[in-house]
Amino acid sequence: MSLTSMELESDRTIVISRKFNAPARIVFDAWTRADLVKRWWAPKSLCVTMVSCEADVRVGGAFRYVLRNPDGSEAAFSGQYTEITSPSRLVYTQVFEPMADAGSVVITVTFDEREGKTHLVSRELYPSKEVREAVIASGMEHGMRATMDQLDALVSSPDLG
Repeated sequence: MSLTSMELESDRTIVISRKFNAPARIVFDAWTRADLVKRWWAPKSLCVTMVSCEADVRVGGAFRYVLRNPDGSEAAFSGQYTEITSPSRLVYTQVFEPMADAGSVVITVTFDEREGKTHLVSRELYPSKEVREAVIASGMEHGMRATMDQLDALVSSPDLG
């Protein structure tokens, strides 16, 4: 598996990147199609499951992912797609619903394909330094790395080729 990197680019930005051994169209589909998102977005190693996954992938369309924690509590992430250039670029907002008052994150994901491999870069712009720091303090890095490993396994599987 390829390693995931996480960089704190500015006081409001987190940049996550990873190379996948799959074409951009497959990685883009896995990032946007609800039936595929269900297969990788919840960190299984933390015993988190996805109980609902909806995505209307069009400019102005919305998504909502509901996760269930091991203690039975649920938390949802939702947002709206603002730019879609399949399979190379995706821009959307994201709100962690239990902390909706903190505002939305603007996420820009690029899918750069070279020789059949895709370099994915996700740039997350938080509404403030304090919100970004709270996200980091929540332990998001461990869950993010777990889900990126799951995404890597999914896009490398023969059934997606």
